[in-house]
Amino acid sequence: MFWVTKFSGFIAAAMVMIVLSPSLQSFPPAEAIRSSHIDSYLRFPSQIAPPNRFSFRKSPVFRNAAECSTSNILGTNGVCDPSLVHVAITLDIEYLRGSIAAVHSILQHSSCPESVFFHFLVSETNLETLVRSTFPELKFKVYYFDPDRVRNIISTSVRQALEQPLNYARNYLADLLEPCVNRVIYLDSDLVVVDDISKLWSTSLGKKTIGAPEYCHANFTKYFTASFWSEPRFSGTFNGRRPCYFNTGVMVIDLKKWRRVGYTKRIEKWMDIQKTNRIYELGSLPPLMLVFAGHVAPIEHRWNQHGLGGDNVKGSCRDLHPGPVSLLHWSGSGKPWLRLDSKKPCPLDSLWAPYDLYGFST
Repeated sequence: MFWVTKFSGFIAAAMVMIVLSPSLQSFPPAEAIRSSHIDSYLRFPSQIAPPNRFSFRKSPVFRNAAECSTSNILGTNGVCDPSLVHVAITLDIEYLRGSIAAVHSILQHSSCPESVFFHFLVSETNLETLVRSTFPELKFKVYYFDPDRVRNIISTSVRQALEQPLNYARNYLADLLEPCVNRVIYLDSDLVVVDDISKLWSTSLGKKTIGAPEYCHANFTKYFTASFWSEPRFSGTFNGRRPCYFNTGVMVIDLKKWRRVGYTKRIEKWMDIQKTNRIYELGSLPPLMLVFAGHVAPIEHRWNQHGLGGDNVKGSCRDLHPGPVSLLHWSGSGKPWLRLDSKKPCPLDSLWAPYDLYGFST
């Protein structure tokens, strides 16, 4: 794992802003121009009512960069428009505040926000109205992910939150999204983007199916149990591969290749094995590493400064990793909105706060 140190006091906060300032100031405010209204759709019971315990302020309107052409407004091709940047994020009640902040950050730093199309994955609650009221001009669709599809193959994890069925929805994007969507950026709900998302979108995957920042200096063996490594029929899956740890909260996915090869079935196979053999302890991460580690197109580390939520138990404060920053990711048990509300924030949580739209307008 990466080196991490704990910030303290004003000096630490100042250092953080110095490190981040180039990324945070790289793009002028962007303004989304009004597009044609897109009818979102849901594939789950209509009797489920929207929650009333959440209230979000309306997102500001962002100004586009001069080079952003109005031709990028969604046309007759709808979601199949080849000029769109596709982003998939889950909408979960417990992480909803984080998801809204993530969308807000993407729009604010995108040079052409109207070209970004969001695919929201849900499993329990009708959140379409809330999203539409918070982002009136947003292009999005909502997709129902049936928890029963994975409930019987999910194993217990070191943290209960990692056992939620919606965590596994990313494995089914190739099935859920329209067949015309051949590429998507998958993002977790506990992050903010401080760079133009189109840069990540344009990443070359070569012949690989997924791209993600890799961390080859991390101790890869610790992500699997001793019984996994002692059993050749399991550990042998890495023969001929140079597997490296990668965080699955930020991935660029070639859906066309995914569908052709049938990677969802391969992931489900490992989840079935886990139920009877206990080959790992973490939730949805190890099955993806079993299938893809060693076959990942490397993406710059700036696109996933992860681990800011601390470890999976204590959620202690952590420092940034060395290097530039395009995306801040509070993976781990500590979430910035909870720490801010409890008046016990970590220094880096102040970098998430500007994107928080939770609460009534004053």
